[in-house]
Amino acid sequence: MGELVRREEAQAALEARRELGVAYEDEVVDALVEKIERRLAERRPKTRQGAITPLVLGSLGLSIPLIAIAGSAAGLAGIIAVCVAIVLVNVFAVRR
Repeated sequence: MGELVRREEAQAALEARRELGVAYEDEVVDALVEKIERRLAERRPKTRQGAITPLVLGSLGLSIPLIAIAGSAAGLAGIIAVCVAIVLVNVFAVRR
């Protein structure tokens, strides 16, 4: 993995701060921080948030009748089993 800011860039920012003085210190620091944040954003893995929303809504929609059926057929143990199954399906779907 490469560097977020090369040594030369950090030295240039430090030199600019020395030359410009304390009055421009915030601007120099802000420019360096912005560069680091931009490079971090480029490295961050892209998420699939749009694909997760239908899964969550579908799970909630299916959980209501499944919990009702499991509760009437097996009681609390059935409700717990359905909840665990729904959580596992969502966890595995999000991780793939």
